[in-house]
Amino acid sequence: MKANSSDRPVIRPLPAIDRARQVTDALADYVEQASLQAGDRLPAERELMAALAVGRSTIREAIRHFQALGVIETRKGSGTYLLKPVSRATIHMPLSFDAVHLRDALLQTLEVRRGIECEAGMVAARRRTEKDLVVIEEKLDEMERVHLEKGTSGPEDLAFHLAVYDATHNPLFRQLLEQMRETFERFWEHPFDRQDFARRSFPFHRTLFNAIAAQDPEAARAETLKILEIVEEDIKEMSK
Repeated sequence: MKANSSDRPVIRPLPAIDRARQVTDALADYVEQASLQAGDRLPAERELMAALAVGRSTIREAIRHFQALGVIETRKGSGTYLLKPVSRATIHMPLSFDAVHLRDALLQTLEVRRGIECEAGMVAARRRTEKDLVVIEEKLDEMERVHLEKGTSGPEDLAFHLAVYDATHNPLFRQLLEQMRETFERFWEHPFDRQDFARRSFPFHRTLFNAIAAQDPEAARAETLKILEIVEEDIKEMSK
């Protein structure tokens, strides 16, 4: 919409909102309006798909977001249950980015991620259970399979790291890091939409798993640093 006077600013079109974010907001509104409390059951996937006119993958992405925040849990064969009340105001932790200076913003975010991710790896090495190891290795095997087949494995890489965060048995690691990764990765579409981004870090995911399995926190920290150092180098290289 253009202003009537040349000295007035132009109102720009609103940016598109991704479907998963819309579903997340809709679910938060539903919980609040229905006054659901801890222990209450959420509508089934099919009911949500029909009501919101979105696909199963979008619903599941929104559910994963709530799980990462520690506000819902899915019980096999029973459904999805609320662990604590939420509202739209409590489900997002927006991070501020200056898109004009994208390279600097990404590097600043990486500085913060480095400290938290290294600590997560060390805590996972100390606290991981045998069940945690099974899950982490399953995610790692899938990441390696897809990577060798396609040369890249973004979603599988994320699944591996989320399993590591879960092995800390401290939900704040997953909540903070998943939010930071989501915000960070949104900016890879331009100019970082490249299959070879951070590809050199691929072998260090196996050595990170080995360190966690050996319950060696210092080795886990060292392997995490290797992965993030490659991410930093690629950001600098791709933004020249």
